[in-house]
Parts: sequence; structure tokens; C-alpha cells
Amino acid sequence: MSQIAQNLERVNIRIAEAALRAKRDPNEITLVAVSKTFPAADVTSAIFAGQRHFGENRVEEAQPKIAAVNASLANIRLAAPPVQWHLIGHVQSRKAKDAANGDFALIHSVDSLKLAQKLASTKQTAGNLSPQPILLQCNVSGEASKEGFDLASWEYAPAKLDLFLSSVVQITALSTLQIRGLMTIAPIVAEPAQARPIFASLRLLRDKLQHALPTVDWSHLSMGMSDDLEPAIAEGATIIRVGRAIFGGRTK
Repeated sequence: MSQIAQNLERVNIRIAEAALRAKRDPNEITLVAVSKTFPAADVTSAIFAGQRHFGENRVEEAQPKIAAVNASLANIRLAAPPVQWHLIGHVQSRKAKDAANGDFALIHSVDSLKLAQKLASTKQTAGNLSPQPILLQCNVSGEASKEGFDLASWEYAPAKLDLFLSSVVQITALSTLQIRGLMTIAPIVAEPAQARPIFASLRLLRDKLQHALPTVDWSHLSMGMSDDLEPAIAEGATIIRVGRAIFGGRTK
């Protein structure tokens, strides 16, 4: 068994144990292996170990990697669902066209109304009318270094929440995008449990949105990474983004 396969096994055990402690079904949680900066060969190794969801930060890195992985699998019949790619990093405006018309099953990082409109318009211009599934990235921690809709302390700031709701309503009108839920990145903390209030805040925000906009699909909460996946699962995460615990430390 390869090192990546062993790491995947350990991470899946952590997810299953955390789900059971939270009285949840582990099967309702999707593990996205964050392969940014790692070569296509490492992705292929993870695929052979059973992993099917991969996350990339940058479109320009993802595109050649996806092509390389597809080429390596061209003559191999997988005994499981096909590989799916997730775009989890900030999308620059100049990369919106490649992001919107690329190979991504889900874009996690739609962090503004302006970006959503840019993604939608580029799809329209290209004649690509199939809806692109997206998550709305929300900065509920207030960290200046984090991207996302500004929703720090939204529970006590009705004007901030109303502004966000207005943006969401406008995004729902974009026929080439399909909201599937929310995403957040928690701060780096000394103990994983310290991140739990951030995850709870995102879950409560999702619940608020479900009540305000019940026709929108709010199925997913993308939150939790290598160090804090357990508290994220306790607070309802449906997608976990894990890189280091699977592929090892990054050198760049």
C-alpha cells in the first residue's frame, strides 16, 4: 500500500469516527483531496486508492494536471464513479472564463456578486448554458486575509445579512450558475475545537438562508481541513477539504 493510500485510509477513519460521534452518516460527507502543488502522479496514486474528489486552488495549475491525469487513466477502467475536480481557491476575474468553462464539478470559492456575474456572463458568451454548480464563500471569521462575502458577526449585524441576501437573490437569477451551499475557511488555531464556533456560524447562516430562500439548494457546507475536520463534521460539514494529511507537507 502506498503512503498516500495509507494516509487516505487514516483520514477516512477520522471522518467516519467524527460522523458517528455526531450521530451522522459518514456517507453524507465528501472528502475532497486537495492536490494543489502536487503532481499528477500523486493524484493518480490517490485514485488507485479509491479517492474520487480532488481540489485545486488555481485554474492555471489545474488544467494541465487534469489533462495529465486523464491521459494516465485513458486505458484504465475504474470500478467506481468518475473522478471529479473542485476549484477551491480564489478566482481572479481574468481567470473567470477558464473557471466557468472548465472541468470543475463544483466551484467552492464564489466570493462576491461581481465574480458570480463574471462567471455567468463568460458562460453565456461561450454558449455554455449548462448550470455551473457553485458554493458561496463566506468570511464568517472576520480575518482580513480570508476571501469571501463579509459576514463576520452576521448574527448581530442585520444590515450585513440583508446585503448578503440581496447578493444571493441576484445570483439565483443567473441561469448559468447553480448555488449548492456555502464554504468557509476557519482561522489557524492552537486547538481544533477553537474553530468550532466558526463552523457553527456558517451552519446557522445556511439555516437562515434555507428559511429565507427555500427554493435554493443549500445542501452543502464545505468546511474543515486536515487539522479541524472533526469540529467541522460536528457542526454539519458535508464536504471536507484535506491536503496535507493525504499528500504530505507542501514545499511551495
